[in-house]
Amino acid sequence: MARDLKFKHKDGLAVYNHTLSTTLVEYASAVYMSDLTELFSWTCQRCDGLTKGFEVIELVVDVQHCLQGFVGVAKDLNAIVIAFRGTQERSIQNWVEDLYWKQLDLNYPGMPDAMVHHGFYFAYHNTTIRPCVVNAVKRAKQLYGDIDIMVTGHSMGGAMAAFCGLDLTVNHEAGNVKVVTFGQPRIGNAAFVSYYSKLVPDTVRVTNEHDIVAHLPPFYSHFAQKTYHHFPREVWIYHVGFGSLIYTVEKVCDGSGEDPDCSRSVAGNSISDHLEYYGIKLGALGSDVCRIVMDSRLAAYSTQDQAGNLILSRNPSSSVVNMKSEPSAPINSL
Repeated sequence: MARDLKFKHKDGLAVYNHTLSTTLVEYASAVYMSDLTELFSWTCQRCDGLTKGFEVIELVVDVQHCLQGFVGVAKDLNAIVIAFRGTQERSIQNWVEDLYWKQLDLNYPGMPDAMVHHGFYFAYHNTTIRPCVVNAVKRAKQLYGDIDIMVTGHSMGGAMAAFCGLDLTVNHEAGNVKVVTFGQPRIGNAAFVSYYSKLVPDTVRVTNEHDIVAHLPPFYSHFAQKTYHHFPREVWIYHVGFGSLIYTVEKVCDGSGEDPDCSRSVAGNSISDHLEYYGIKLGALGSDVCRIVMDSRLAAYSTQDQAGNLILSRNPSSSVVNMKSEPSAPINSL
């Protein structure tokens, strides 16, 4: 029986659903796994808990840009779930420092005055990722009908998730898209936020304590129309202590996207707060997030282009890869 985890709306904004967010953060964590055999068969160490029974139907790795995402069907949610891997640089500190200097440098198509960050836009729109995701969603809908689409990701994966949710709504006429991101950076200006909020209202951005990435690229309140701007709805997780007792607060923020009483009320200076949400570890297990591991059992499901990009695909409800027989072996290391 499907869990009732639908967002409700008030004033055009999504109402926060704790259960759904704590489920989707596990998908955002699992997509970091580099063992494609375990990820494709959903037997990896992060492929458990609230995501048990999920079936991946498309797993795509853009090795040129060290990007990864999957599309699958969660029958308990009665939804298609799409997840994107986050920050891929070997040193997250270097990536964070670079974000301080990012500029709005791309006009978003069909939205007057809307500008976005070229790198985040490119990661979704101009790589192997987008066509594979769109085709997988179409295949799933042909079999399961017009079920919900839930898009998630952490860090840069959250930025990609937002662009994906917007793309599916605007260019592929999906009317039931929900986006939940974790530790997402800002991706566009106030004009972009205005369009996005109207087109994809079922959106929640979860931020954690002093997460540094949620503060980047910087927002300048004196130049609100010219600078980067977050879209709503933000939910800020922080802790309050009373003596030896520590309480977790999940604050639902206002509809501005830049609520001064939420994450903007603190100094965003913590990488460790960026790497754990709801007690779930996010990011790669090792230092080499771009390393790919896969064994011969996936040959029947995989295709590889001239650039080395990998696509693993199967029809929903097809047989699951047997994980008991042989270990996976690395096929590529970047």
